[in-house]
Formats: sequence, C-alpha cells, structure tokens
Amino acid sequence: MTSPAKRFYDRHDLAEAKAVLATWLAKWSGKYPRPTGWAEETIEQTLTFFRLPRQHHKHLKSTNMLERLNEEIRRRTYVVRIFPNAQSCLRLVRALAVESNENWMKANRYLNMDDLREHKKLELRKAA
Repeated sequence: MTSPAKRFYDRHDLAEAKAVLATWLAKWSGKYPRPTGWAEETIEQTLTFFRLPRQHHKHLKSTNMLERLNEEIRRRTYVVRIFPNAQSCLRLVRALAVESNENWMKANRYLNMDDLREHKKLELRKAA
C-alpha cells in the first residue's frame, strides 16, 4: 500500500495532484479533521514542486542532495574536531555549501538549470 504523500507526488501535473488531494481529504476529513485541516492549509507550500520541469522531479522527491551535503559537512568538521568559536565553524559550513552549489551548477548532475530556463519560457508563452 502506498502512502498518500507518494500517491500525491507521483502525479504528472498540478491538476492531477489536486484531484488526488481532494479525494484524500474527502475520505479522511470526517475521521481526522485536525491533520486533514492542517494538510489543506499548508499543502500550497509544496505545490511549487509541480511548477518545476518534470526532469527535476525525480531529484526533488528525495533528500539525497541534502544527505550528501550533510555527510560532507560531518566529514570535514570531524577532521577539525574543535573550533575556536561558532563563527569559524559557520565559515567552514558556508564554504562547503558554496562549493557544493558550484559543483552542482557546473556538473548539472542533479538539476539541469537549462531545463528550468526553458520551462520558464514555455510557461510565459502559455500565460501570454
């Protein structure tokens, strides 16, 4: 049995996802009013996912990018062991984050930003 979130985010577009959400809310709102009310109020925050290019969805559905960054931060801070102050630790973490961002942007390994630019152009043409 798949979770409601998985069924929701496996949809192809926003309209289909909203239909699945409406069905889920209709089914469970009587029995669980608080969680379904919360979901109904806050779901808009996650709908941005469907406004991005389809090619990006497979990477955005997982936390692999964040887990890899956290692992690198953990590895590098372990080497230092003791920081003289909080600012020095923050500088190292910022530098690692900037480095990771540059690597992701250059390699297009996770998110190809050309796809995003093309997607935005198509959306603007549809809106006009």
